[in-house]
Amino acid sequence: VWLDPEKTSPYQFYQFWLNSSDEDSKRFIRIFTFLSKEEVLALEAEHDTAPQNRVLQKRLAKELTTMVHSEQDYLNSVEASGILFGQDTADQLKNLEEKLLLEIMDGVPQMTVAKNDLQSGIGIVDLLAEKTTIFPSKGEAKKMVMAGGVSMNKVKVADTNVTVTTADLLRDKYLILQKGKKQYFLLTAI
Repeated sequence: VWLDPEKTSPYQFYQFWLNSSDEDSKRFIRIFTFLSKEEVLALEAEHDTAPQNRVLQKRLAKELTTMVHSEQDYLNSVEASGILFGQDTADQLKNLEEKLLLEIMDGVPQMTVAKNDLQSGIGIVDLLAEKTTIFPSKGEAKKMVMAGGVSMNKVKVADTNVTVTTADLLRDKYLILQKGKKQYFLLTAI
């Protein structure tokens, strides 16, 4: 992880600390923050009673992102995380700045699709299996769509007959496809 935002974006920086293990978080919060001993002990006690809430990691990520970057970068990172990992965030995703969208999607597989194909419309199954390599076959793509395991721009695709057009693009250029719960793909229309 770099302090330079050109090498590690504020969002990636935030995610690095947020995803640290429980043991590392306990060590890191003592080393890298200016929190008092009492605050650290209180956070550790709260974390130990409900580790699934990740209180320690969230505070560590907040403290360090704010210290190294800014309060606004921290708030943008929290918003971006909520959009990517939260529910019912399709409208927020449409309003996301291009730079932040690309920061969020940095590290996920990226593919291109011809914008001309989208102007006339591409069936979702064809897009997933022929125009991209998200699925190795149309059969697998159909099966996953019917099982509710495919989302486009954070909206579940419920029908194998859905047609994807330029109207679906974010910023008139991008399409975020999700396979299962955690596999994301960024498609750029060129």
